[in-house]
Amino acid sequence: MNKSIYLDHSATTPVDKKVLTAMLPYFNIDYGNPSSIHSFGQTAMKGVEQARQEIAIFLNCTPEEIIFTSGATEADNLAIFGVIKALQKMTKQKLHMVTSQIEHPAVLEPFHQLETEGIEVTFLPVRKNGIVRIEDFKKAIKDNTVFISIMYVNSEVGCIQPIREMGKLVARINQQRIKKWQQSGLKTRQNKPLPIYFHTDAVQAANFLNCDVEYLKVNLLSLSGHKIYGPKGIGALYVKTGIPIQGLQLGGHHEKNIRSGTLNVSGIVGLGKAIELLNEESKERNNKKIVYLRDYLVRGIIKNIPSVILNTDIQSAVSSHANFSFLGAEGESVLIALDLAGIAVSTGSACASASLRASHVLLAMGIDEEVAHNSIRFTLGKKNNLTEIKQVIKILPAIIKRLRQIAPKF
Repeated sequence: MNKSIYLDHSATTPVDKKVLTAMLPYFNIDYGNPSSIHSFGQTAMKGVEQARQEIAIFLNCTPEEIIFTSGATEADNLAIFGVIKALQKMTKQKLHMVTSQIEHPAVLEPFHQLETEGIEVTFLPVRKNGIVRIEDFKKAIKDNTVFISIMYVNSEVGCIQPIREMGKLVARINQQRIKKWQQSGLKTRQNKPLPIYFHTDAVQAANFLNCDVEYLKVNLLSLSGHKIYGPKGIGALYVKTGIPIQGLQLGGHHEKNIRSGTLNVSGIVGLGKAIELLNEESKERNNKKIVYLRDYLVRGIIKNIPSVILNTDIQSAVSSHANFSFLGAEGESVLIALDLAGIAVSTGSACASASLRASHVLLAMGIDEEVAHNSIRFTLGKKNNLTEIKQVIKILPAIIKRLRQIAPKF
């Protein structure tokens, strides 16, 4: 059955028609390998470099600081493993890393893996609204802390982390380390302190927030095409000039020896076009529309359905997200019932949708496991309209009532 109402934009977005138009020539006209020196290859390379330029403008960095990947998962893995592996070649000291308990698995799992390899890791708790306390962030930083990764916007509840404030704090600590070293009587190249490298996964933020890397004070930043009305299978990693990073796959010298593999030209062009369309005017226009629809949906659900909990703190979240727990109605059952009614939603992160475990994000926010199992995530996009939202509000109460009637404990 074709979905008539799509409210799962945090999982993926439809490709914008302008993006598709920009991509099409690179499938069967300008199809050369960009690493080839003949005209076919050089035409393809022009498309790649134009996209790199668009992303650099969006992030306020240089084109040389953009590395293309297969998506945000690879970008996150490259940032984490790539920097740590490079640092391990530079020092014998025990390294310490910091992240939060509500990160995407593409960050959490690499951190867990490095922890098994002897890296010390701190997983920061969050408040009830899903946001890390700056005090906890500051206290977690040690003398041997070398890498921090904090997600800009959480994919499940939409909470916005204070990345700029964190970035400014990291920059000050790095300055203090250098000053202390310079003032020491034992200043040598061998004992020069390592700085802290600050990474953010900005996948869910790009549509809505300022991603200027100078403003955010980050050293590395991950992006994904299919979250911003671009194609799947393409992403990018911003790596500030001078950051030590080691490639994770061998077999070529692409992307400055950092990411081997033939470039996905059509995907890169699509990502570049999607980024180009994310100008301030379009962001403001889309945000204004989406927040109106989201708030209308929230009010309608709370008014028409009893015993419902809004897990998203809409005052500290992006405009697209509304995560609810419908007490007495299991989340997967609600999802299936809505799907049969032509409404697409999610129970959490799309990458974990096959798991029957309660959301690690909601649990970290202090939500009871049973309540977390009752959760549904609505995420709106720029093509949604008020008629669709009214239809959801009309259909959903009967679904929840029916599921509660057959629930054993409600």
